[in-house]
Amino acid sequence: MDHLAPSNVPVYVTTAEQQRIWDRCEARGQPVIAIRAATRGYIVRYDLQHLDRQLSQRTLQDLRDRVRSQRGYPTGPDETDPVSETEGIGGEAGAVSGELHAPTERAARNLASHLSPFVLDRSNWK
Repeated sequence: MDHLAPSNVPVYVTTAEQQRIWDRCEARGQPVIAIRAATRGYIVRYDLQHLDRQLSQRTLQDLRDRVRSQRGYPTGPDETDPVSETEGIGGEAGAVSGELHAPTERAARNLASHLSPFVLDRSNWK
C-alpha cells in the first residue's frame, strides 16, 4: 500500500480505539496514519516509532512543504504568513511522528491522504 484514500483513514476518539489502530498497524508492519477527533477539530497523526524507523530528512522536508502548500492563510493588510514551522504546517511534523491539525473531519481526511505517500513509502524511511 502506498496511498490512503480519504475514506480509508481511521478516526478514533478513545484511547482504546487508538490502541487498536496502533496494534493493527504494528501487526501488519505498517506505519500509523489516523485521525483523532479532538475537542476543537481533528488531528492527523502519523507514527513510525513501533517500526523503529523514521522519515529521511529529505522526505520530511518534502512532507512539510506539501502540507504548507495545502494550507490557506489570510493575506489581508493586517494578516501575515506564519513565521514558525509549527504555525506554517498547523502542528508538528517530525521524522518519527507528527500531529497536524484540521478544522473538520473532511479536511483531516484529505490532509491524511495527501501525506500518506510520504509516510507509507518504505524508500522514504531510514
